[in-house]
Amino acid sequence: MRRFIIGIGSMWIGLCVAWAEPDWSSQPDWSANAQIDPAGRPNPYAWPEGIFEEKVRKGKLHALQYPLEITGLLVPERQALRVLDSKPGDPLFGLMKSALSLGSEFKDFKGFWKWLGLHDYPEQEGEIPFPNGVRPALPMGVSLIERNGIRGVTLSCAACHSASLFGRPVLGLTNRFPRANSFFIHGKQATRWIKPNLFQSMTGAKREEVRMYAETRERIASVGLKKPEVLGLDTSLAQVALSLARRAETPWAERDPAIASHPRPNPLETEVADSKPAPWWTVKYKTRWLSDGSVISGNPIFTNFLWNEIGRGADLPELVSWMERNRNMIEELTTAVFSTRAPKWQEFLSAYPIDHERAERGSRLYRESCAGCHGDAGSKVGVRYPTRTRVKDVGTDPGRRQGMRELARALNPLQFSQQYGIVIEEQKGYVPPPLDGIFARFPYFHNNSIPNLCALMTPPNERPKTYYSGEVVDPLLHFDPECVGYPVGSKTPASWRTAPDSAEHLFDTTRPGLSNEGHYRKIFTREDGSEKFTAPQKRDLIEFLKTL
Repeated sequence: MRRFIIGIGSMWIGLCVAWAEPDWSSQPDWSANAQIDPAGRPNPYAWPEGIFEEKVRKGKLHALQYPLEITGLLVPERQALRVLDSKPGDPLFGLMKSALSLGSEFKDFKGFWKWLGLHDYPEQEGEIPFPNGVRPALPMGVSLIERNGIRGVTLSCAACHSASLFGRPVLGLTNRFPRANSFFIHGKQATRWIKPNLFQSMTGAKREEVRMYAETRERIASVGLKKPEVLGLDTSLAQVALSLARRAETPWAERDPAIASHPRPNPLETEVADSKPAPWWTVKYKTRWLSDGSVISGNPIFTNFLWNEIGRGADLPELVSWMERNRNMIEELTTAVFSTRAPKWQEFLSAYPIDHERAERGSRLYRESCAGCHGDAGSKVGVRYPTRTRVKDVGTDPGRRQGMRELARALNPLQFSQQYGIVIEEQKGYVPPPLDGIFARFPYFHNNSIPNLCALMTPPNERPKTYYSGEVVDPLLHFDPECVGYPVGSKTPASWRTAPDSAEHLFDTTRPGLSNEGHYRKIFTREDGSEKFTAPQKRDLIEFLKTL
């Protein structure tokens, strides 16, 4: 009888726990055969109202503060901040500047976070939540993670997926000038010759801090790195492939010091497959992932965590174990990304009102010539995208999609890919993205080769061969509201041309992987090659695109 009562009590407690924390989620279809509502899936797990908002908030916090305490690369916080506080004349300053191979632009480390391309949190909490309700002193994308009683510094998703738009921080917007890849390159070089004992003597690190540094030093040896062809692009694709070339060819791609020091050759060491980080608000409409749609199945956020940590030297069985224990975090971050709302023109550029008469004419042109690939769109219909994501070859630079061939060869055989249904297939083209929030997504194409929409609607041989980029703060100076994007030619701000880092901000479309060809023939021309639209019609079409 006593056992019966205890059993009933245990069952009752279990039921109470189940009722207290119900599993409201329904698993989305991440398969290659998935079909979704043309309006997208902003709530992919079908959370009830109330639960959904909390999941979004938690997911945003995971994006801002990297949740993986087992991440491959961590730098002890106390020593990292001490380096950033060091000044010329301090031996530590000279040591770290030499170790990191930083040039004359680093007179001190005060501007380090700005150089890294990171942006401050907003002054008030709102769309972007604050951890524990307190505005962080460090910018978005910097994370502090505790491990073995010591806090370490690393970069989070927001390092590449947050930016400032006309002076307002936006989470989910492409970071136009991410230097995360360069940061890892400098860091790997520094760890090569700063051994743990030197690290301890120069920084006064405690035993656990030295241990954290030593682990990072050991793991970064298995990380393959490559500098982007130009500032504004990202080499994460190459970083994953080159990192796997420094690991064993086994189902779990174990780290091996001998292979790390003598990696297998890989075409991506020289081939350019750069692309920009994608905006989050287009993801909800898709059933396959990345700019070329080469990830044909698998949760894109789950996949991103796995690939990101390969590029950070993580132990893969340990990583998968963590992800199994923390599926709620994956669901929350997935929900936050899929629920992201595109910024609207009137929210940021109300000083430049849309001409709705012209936009109405442009909407008809859009539906005749653009909706077949980019989906129906407009203020009355919202965005209506194909139920299954398509890939189209419109002649744009092939480097990015061709680079997926090497990633597919390395990733598809891995145990976690097989276990979680992650499949990569090289594509013959790119995904025509839904165009909501297009005004905020300049420069255009996956490789940033088109500065504004006027250039996009210009024949390729007449498009700008070069242009300067810069931070967009003042819409009167840093933005062309008529052409929607960077001002070019005589409109280019003089400060961009004369800035100390102007060479980094000069985009040259003649370089490998940076071509601005394509997306014109049979789109803006008829079958016989004649122009389909007049100049006023193109302006009408641009006016309509502002409304999305």
